[in-house]
Amino acid sequence: MPTLITSDNESFAVDKDVAERSVLIKNMLEDVGENDHPIPLPNVSASVLKKVLEYCEHHRGEPIPTADTDNDDTRKRTTDIGEWDQKFIAVDQEMLFEIILAANYLDIKPLLDVGCKTVANMIKGKTPEEIRKLFNIVNDFTPEEEAQIKKENEWAEDR
Repeated sequence: MPTLITSDNESFAVDKDVAERSVLIKNMLEDVGENDHPIPLPNVSASVLKKVLEYCEHHRGEPIPTADTDNDDTRKRTTDIGEWDQKFIAVDQEMLFEIILAANYLDIKPLLDVGCKTVANMIKGKTPEEIRKLFNIVNDFTPEEEAQIKKENEWAEDR
């Protein structure tokens, strides 16, 4: 049973099959062998790791996607998210982005996909102004620069 140490120095003892949902942790376990060295995760806080482990626990019996399965039907529908995953990822924006960063760092592709699809669904059909408001992004374009960008990209507008 591997032990994971978070950036805020909390320890988590985790079943090996749950921990190995992360390609990073799986590779680290292979490197250190069966000894009891704790695995440091300096880029993941305890609160985020709890969420990530909840996801891994729920999906523990599922096959781990490989490069060969990347193009199959499971990834075809770009914004479809399963019911459990939708409830799981219904968190505040800060936690959502922390989960995405952790999934990327830990190399948990299905969780990264769920997080990114959630963000895609959040911005789907919104204007740039609505997206800026949603994510608290300051518009640093001058009106002239914005007009120029709209003119250059008018081919992409819905007609």
